[in-house]
Amino acid sequence: MTTTETPDILRRILDYSARADPYPLYAELRRTPVALQEDGSYVISTYHELTDLLHNPHLSSDVRNLLRPMPATEGGATPSFINLDPPEHDRLRRLAMRHFGPPHAPGLVDGMRPDLTAIVNGLIDDFAGKQQIDIVDDFAYPFPVTVICHLLGVPREDEPRFHVWVNAIIDSIDYDPKTDPKEKLDNGVQARKDLRQYLGGLLEQRHGRSGDDLLTRLANDDGPDGRMTDDEIISTANLLLIAGHETTVNLIANGMLTLLRHPQVLQRLREEPDLIVRLVEELLRYEPPVHIIPWRAAYSEITVADTTIPKGSQIMLMLASGSRDPERFHDPDRFDPDRQDNQHLGFGSGIHLCFGGPMARLETQIALDALVRRLDRPRLVTDPPPYRPSPILRGPIHLHVEQS
Repeated sequence: MTTTETPDILRRILDYSARADPYPLYAELRRTPVALQEDGSYVISTYHELTDLLHNPHLSSDVRNLLRPMPATEGGATPSFINLDPPEHDRLRRLAMRHFGPPHAPGLVDGMRPDLTAIVNGLIDDFAGKQQIDIVDDFAYPFPVTVICHLLGVPREDEPRFHVWVNAIIDSIDYDPKTDPKEKLDNGVQARKDLRQYLGGLLEQRHGRSGDDLLTRLANDDGPDGRMTDDEIISTANLLLIAGHETTVNLIANGMLTLLRHPQVLQRLREEPDLIVRLVEELLRYEPPVHIIPWRAAYSEITVADTTIPKGSQIMLMLASGSRDPERFHDPDRFDPDRQDNQHLGFGSGIHLCFGGPMARLETQIALDALVRRLDRPRLVTDPPPYRPSPILRGPIHLHVEQS
């Protein structure tokens, strides 16, 4: 079924007033699995249609395949592999994965467990004597930032510099020329240039040197696929620096918020620490860090739910809506860490399945386990908490918690 009667629902979802609870609006949107918008774009909101599209080779991640050009955000820079299609996507992702996970570095993620645990415990040690803490500022942000800096080889003390750029980039992701000031786009473009220049300076120092960080390895790797160009390395590092902490901040903060709203589950986690693996998977379904893929392109004509989407059309994928679809998940609005067959869309699906998903899972498992064990009768100060502006990367901007 296709209709043009849903633009108002989408506008309400994107409006900040819906940030604390967009899920009732997603339910309205799912009544029309494929919704044609006034600007000619299509919004997909149901699980089976989303998963079919995410595995469809006719769905493009390359902005050059859009019939209606989008505002330029990269300033002519080399796209990261998340914005490319095969074979370019496959080559760059494969080159990056050689140093990040299986089969070439199978123990990297799990081998970091002791370091991750030490970082988490150090941050919680700093809570001593504080009656009120901000889970975001005091914990959920500094933890994954420290981790991704270590992995990439970015100096942790440079965080204040790149934090400003990352915020401007995230703020510009959902830029709408009809409603947003051009300054929002311009700030994002400039921030991308500044961040790329910064990463390029770090990369220059790594050529011809040895080291375990990802920048150094990529700068000196001559694997079977050859070597990335410097522009490709910078684009990959840019992607991993931003995605490597932004999504995890949201996942940890959303997770703690959900546990404080479900005290019986929080208490159960204290008593059953092995529950944490299934619990984090349910969090990825129930309160995911990424809600929307704002655009994909129809590489050629695509049929979705008996609807023909013309070549070059913009397609918006409502991932968080799909993970609450009652056609796929029983009682989807219930938080159930015992849920079986939990094939959520929290990290997407298909060839663009989240590159850093294994690390984000482990970070969140360690973080929530430690918070639950070590906080003394934590209580929410404000519910709902204030949220970040973005409807795409959704999470609290602050999460104030009192402890005894």
